[in-house]
Amino acid sequence: MKLTEIQITNLYQFTRQHFVYHYDVQTELVDHLANDIEGIWEENPKISFEEARDKSFKKFGIFGFMDVIEAKQKQMNKRYWKILLRFVKEWFTLPKLITTLLIFLSVFCIVQIPFAEIAIVSVLLILAVFEMVAAYRIRKKHKAKEKTDEKIFLLEAMIGTTKNSFTGFTFLHLFNFMNLTKFDFSGLNMYWLLLIAAIVTLLIIFFYVANYVLPQKAEELLQETYPEYKLVKNV
Repeated sequence: MKLTEIQITNLYQFTRQHFVYHYDVQTELVDHLANDIEGIWEENPKISFEEARDKSFKKFGIFGFMDVIEAKQKQMNKRYWKILLRFVKEWFTLPKLITTLLIFLSVFCIVQIPFAEIAIVSVLLILAVFEMVAAYRIRKKHKAKEKTDEKIFLLEAMIGTTKNSFTGFTFLHLFNFMNLTKFDFSGLNMYWLLLIAAIVTLLIIFFYVANYVLPQKAEELLQETYPEYKLVKNV
């Protein structure tokens, strides 16, 4: 006995009611539930769809779908990082390598001026604010999509939200470190200044890729990750 289209739709609604918000995760769970329900019907054909559905759901345990959601998030987080690093690596090949070197030299010059640490923290603070604004706009856009029942994929939710908050994380730790140690760049030798310039340059590149490159490439990346993406979005 196979599930009808109405019953499949009900399973999608059921996963949504149990806090599964992303279409690709919903689809994986719906496939699992559908196969399990059909197996339950083979053993007991008289049981109703709702009873078979609830019986299948109970097999996920007291936390319901949460373990599956967490596992998918970890899996997609790894893919997100691979994509991010792929575009970051492009900045170390021509012609972008020239821009990278210019950023590095600019930062290296800055760290040698008096009170350079204040300048670096100020730049990081500005970038962190941009990250928060970008994340807020994307979340607002996704919430609007949810209200209209538009399908949102897990990777789609990650792209453009600056998920890892590179500069915000760095700013917070550097600011705390400076307050605790009264850190002063002027007392560092050339090797440390070169290392700091390299780290800040890399951070700027990560910021740019996460906030501008990936959102611009979103459609391409989503079609690459999800074969069904284009078809689903056109429905």
